[in-house]
Amino acid sequence: MTTALASESTTESTTRAVPSSRVGWALAVGATLTMSVSYFDRHTMAAIGPSVRAGLDISHHQYGRLVSAFSIAYLIGSPLAGTLIDRLGVRRVLVAAVVVWTAVAAVHSLAASFWMLLVMRIALGIAESPTFPGAAATITRALPLTSRARGFGLLFTGSSIGALVASIAATKLDARYGWRIAFLVTAVAGLAWIPMWLFVTRSREARTALDPSPATATAVVQPRASILETLARPAVLRAVIVVLATAPLASFILNWSSNYLFDVEGVGMDRMGRYLWVAPVLYDIGSVGVGHLASVRAKRTGSRPIALFVLCGVAASVLPLCLFVHGPWPMMIFAGVTLAGIAGLFALFTADMLQRVPTNAASTAGGITAAAQSLAYVVSNELVGRSVDRTHSYVGSIFALSVIVLPGVVAWVLWRLPSTGLSTRST
Repeated sequence: MTTALASESTTESTTRAVPSSRVGWALAVGATLTMSVSYFDRHTMAAIGPSVRAGLDISHHQYGRLVSAFSIAYLIGSPLAGTLIDRLGVRRVLVAAVVVWTAVAAVHSLAASFWMLLVMRIALGIAESPTFPGAAATITRALPLTSRARGFGLLFTGSSIGALVASIAATKLDARYGWRIAFLVTAVAGLAWIPMWLFVTRSREARTALDPSPATATAVVQPRASILETLARPAVLRAVIVVLATAPLASFILNWSSNYLFDVEGVGMDRMGRYLWVAPVLYDIGSVGVGHLASVRAKRTGSRPIALFVLCGVAASVLPLCLFVHGPWPMMIFAGVTLAGIAGLFALFTADMLQRVPTNAASTAGGITAAAQSLAYVVSNELVGRSVDRTHSYVGSIFALSVIVLPGVVAWVLWRLPSTGLSTRST
């Protein structure tokens, strides 16, 4: 099942030059921090979930619906945002998105009821929907093909960095000042990203890489694929299968860990930050490590990292082991290993997918996988919330979400794709 690495497409190379290594990696870091700011804002509620539930007197089921509300909005918005980014360019759309979602996140502090917070979560999901499509397009346009797996490994650390900072900052703010101040302060802090992004995208190289290519008399203008046309690509469908298999478990760890530690392990909000950082750190190690190994292998052998993909799949299935060892530390360590495996899978299949689609469809393809992730979040959070309220236990949810991971991994490995017009690789 080895494959030759795809070469840059002729059409792509004639219309868009890859920037220098210095500029390209600066843009990659900027895209990573975009993900960090996004996850910092969206995961503040996950970090202080027990306090929000107590403050607004909401059940586990209602909490699950709050998480799902964000995901539904993100599900609808991501493919549309991806298409918008392909047309208007990454630079402008991301800046506008950050300004809007910062305002929406700050308004969370005014929520007086479950229904008000539900509306705010929907608004936040729509506002943040350009995040991953824009960040993925930045990596695709800023880095050469052989460096993209490493680039996506870096990119996916952004989400865990945001979740890590939220788990520490939001819980401390909540313990000292209350959950409303935690929402307000974490929202406003994200504005620091804007001057950084404007700085790293100021050069002509950066603008040429990120802005839509102008049509010229001598250039061949590629027709822009629709959302449905992009979804129909086998590489995109194959990636969606892995997303649907792994995202529910990732959602449980990211959105329910504080509730699990509070309900099962008796961890108070004043001590929550001591444990919530573990999973994001291991996620970073998995994302960067796997992305680096895949890039090294690509340069040396030009083969698909099947063994590495399977190894990540196995790591992503270990969470049920936490049920046999009690205590907050074992729970978070197993959760971290699981997230590390999932991060590796995301880095590998995203790099593979985006080298198989035209550059001007990269944001749309990224939006589709982000939408698939949101769909998985919607369904899983609704089921987890219902299950916990009815059984007063997390055991069934952990087993059910873990058992679907490996079938998705096997499906990706066995689905061999033919070479495409954009690639010389064969699978």
